[in-house]
Amino acid sequence: MPHAFAQRSRLLAGAALLAAGAVALAGCTSATEAQETAPSESEGSDSGWPRTFENADGTTTEIPAQPESIVSTSVSVAGTLLAFDAPVVASGSAGNGQFFTQWADVAEEREVANLWTAGDVDLEAVYAYEPDLIVVSASGADSVADQVAELQQIAPTIVVDYGGQTWQELATELGEATGLEAEAEQTVADFDAYVADAADRITVPEGLANVISYNGAGESNPIARAGSAQGELLASLGFTIEDPDTAWHTQDALREDFVWASYENLTELTADTTFILSQDDAGAQAFADDPVLANLPSVQAGQVYGLGLNSFRIDKYSATEIVDGIVATFAK
Repeated sequence: MPHAFAQRSRLLAGAALLAAGAVALAGCTSATEAQETAPSESEGSDSGWPRTFENADGTTTEIPAQPESIVSTSVSVAGTLLAFDAPVVASGSAGNGQFFTQWADVAEEREVANLWTAGDVDLEAVYAYEPDLIVVSASGADSVADQVAELQQIAPTIVVDYGGQTWQELATELGEATGLEAEAEQTVADFDAYVADAADRITVPEGLANVISYNGAGESNPIARAGSAQGELLASLGFTIEDPDTAWHTQDALREDFVWASYENLTELTADTTFILSQDDAGAQAFADDPVLANLPSVQAGQVYGLGLNSFRIDKYSATEIVDGIVATFAK
């Protein structure tokens, strides 16, 4: 009896241990499955929100949730938002009441509404589109920076400075504001690869190159600085940019993108290649035919080209046009 009792006790104890182990294993398995099936912080629809955006005017804006309906009051910013598929429902247009030609077809395809003509602000129009994010440019003809307080009453409003950075930098900034960081990063990477491939397929003329918004005598003739969007794009293709003398600037505040030079200052340029802003090659001929500029190295060398009809405001779409034009002109 004592031996049988002891044996039975050991069997019961062993069964209890097995049962406890099974329960523990089941608990671990359930916890593991829960961890595997639970959405990660990066996958959750609300991850990273709210987030704080640092505006170009030094203020900050809290964006409570990922935007699904964006109004861009700036036509110059809209192209970059469209480049990485941000949900733009309406955008301001240019001074002629139209979207920029380089992406107008994209806006039409995505049914982006024309908010207003640059300089003609209508806050009631913004209300009508029920945005959850409003984008404003800090400067430029399409800026409504003085209406930010009113716009903030409609929806979270951010302020960006497209004039002081490339479209790639702007895309990265806007990607963070919209929760589309990966999409913006991929768009930039794809374009940079496109430029690198183009650079391998061209022969860059020797010497310096410059970019001029040619307006002729009696007018300001802005010259692109090396750090301008146009200058940096050409540099990425292998050109070395002639940086204009900042002392030539005729406006009160020095800009990062262009020096507003008087007509007479154009005679002091030394670049061997000149690109004319907002012109094709036919339009650039006016610069080459100007008798006052006849002794410029680029004119003497017969190397004056149009940078493209849409080269004034650089976004992914216009930049691609510029690259394609450069390849067509300087192909090996």
